[in-house]
Amino acid sequence: MGVSRGGFSSRFGFIMAAAGSAVGLGNIWGFPTQTASNGGAAFVLVYLVLAFSLAYPAFMAELLIGRYGQANAVSSMQKIARNTWQKRFGFVVGFGGIICAALILSFYSIIAGWMMSYAIEPLARLGGFTGAADWLINHSLIRNILFTALFMGLTIFIIRRGVEEGIEKWSKRLMPMLIGLLILLIIYVFTLDGAREGFNAYLNPDISRVFEPDLLISALGQAFFSLSLGTSVMIIYGSYIAKKENLVTLGAQVTLIDVSIAFLAGLLIIPAMYVAQAQGVAIFAEDGSLISGSNLVFTVLPALFTGMGDVGLFVAFGFFVLMSIAALTSSISMLEGPVSYVVERHDTPREKATTFIGLGILVLSILIVINLEWMLDFVATLSTQYGQPIIAMLCCVFAGWIWHRSDILSEIKQGNEHVEHSLFWKIWPWYTKFVCPTAIGLVFWHSL
Repeated sequence: MGVSRGGFSSRFGFIMAAAGSAVGLGNIWGFPTQTASNGGAAFVLVYLVLAFSLAYPAFMAELLIGRYGQANAVSSMQKIARNTWQKRFGFVVGFGGIICAALILSFYSIIAGWMMSYAIEPLARLGGFTGAADWLINHSLIRNILFTALFMGLTIFIIRRGVEEGIEKWSKRLMPMLIGLLILLIIYVFTLDGAREGFNAYLNPDISRVFEPDLLISALGQAFFSLSLGTSVMIIYGSYIAKKENLVTLGAQVTLIDVSIAFLAGLLIIPAMYVAQAQGVAIFAEDGSLISGSNLVFTVLPALFTGMGDVGLFVAFGFFVLMSIAALTSSISMLEGPVSYVVERHDTPREKATTFIGLGILVLSILIVINLEWMLDFVATLSTQYGQPIIAMLCCVFAGWIWHRSDILSEIKQGNEHVEHSLFWKIWPWYTKFVCPTAIGLVFWHSL
């Protein structure tokens, strides 16, 4: 292979990059509203249990495949295969994840572009440019294309610089900034009228709901999808980890950061919604459920910020910068999947591969923008509700049924020589073989 791969230069760099990939818009707006709609702290409790008992083992499978293969998702899986049909299966799973990542990025960049335009809007208002501010928060073809292209340009810029100088360096800058902004916003919202009711709704458990099937399925889906499973991202990130690192510990640390930031996001979003209610903003839909998704982020919260007066402009700026950072840390991982494949399988220079693939995804994004009414939901559903669970399930099948147990053990022992005597090794192999594929299949069936 004629291309220099690069790799993460430090444990902290990998943790920030992997956590950045896992922490995205779904954590910031999806987790909090699911929590409020599914029994408050009961959902949080179930989510935490499932994140470590089911999502973490699947996450470890992808990391191990990547570090063993030391290559892109397709090549890593094919190195494990022992015959022709297994190699073909490995190609389908690895390439399927790459396609899934590209599809997610195509619609993700549109929503991230909206976040950026909403972040600039308060600055325009502070500068007295009312007309420009109104344009920034109103849907138009030109605005959508312009900010989608701007966001994709930032993603391309980072990935062109490679693993250490691009992904690692920017993740180490952006993730601490994201966590700092999140904590500052939580502290501020806590001082406002209505916040305490929101904290109570978020943290007061309704234990009777813990075993509700819909709550369990929702929590399981949130745990799997928030860790970027099924997109080839963690396979490629795993391939950049040094052999001396303890993968069991690293995987647990990334999972812990991911669920912690999701929990913190809930501490911000839910109380903020109740603050908005105290100011006369409607936060419940007609069916009695809390407003969630894009309506929450682009309708309820902006109404809250407007009601705060001048200080609301600064809070709005901080919040949408936070959302933009969360989107960027995820988008760079999604672009790295297809780029690493083209760079390594076709011996293409990284800068050239990144630019052409990024522009290709941007063209698809523009096509979605032009047909926004139906295509955005279609691509989002296709990639996240169908693509991700299927690929994640097949990755577990690959690790559990095709990869020799002795080979897996020798790979883990390179960074943890006593692992075979640990609780992890006593549980993880059969968990990945039987429990994880079944659980992901259950999520997929429910999504249908």
